[in-house]
Amino acid sequence: MPLPPALLTKSPDVLHGQVVFAGTRVPLAALLEYLEGGASLEAFLDDFPSVSREHAVAVLELARDALAAGARPR
Repeated sequence: MPLPPALLTKSPDVLHGQVVFAGTRVPLAALLEYLEGGASLEAFLDDFPSVSREHAVAVLELARDALAAGARPR
């Protein structure tokens, strides 16, 4: 089975090594800051049109799964 395409990348040559949405120069931190500040996903997508809704949702699902995998039982 082929690996899915990368959702996030980082390179010392792009935004000083920040994690960005693959194929863009949009940092992951921008999405998290928008959501943390109470903005909607729509507001983020309007301000960063190089990120598709599908891409942003896939990244959020990846984050959800990573957080759930690291949860400890009570």
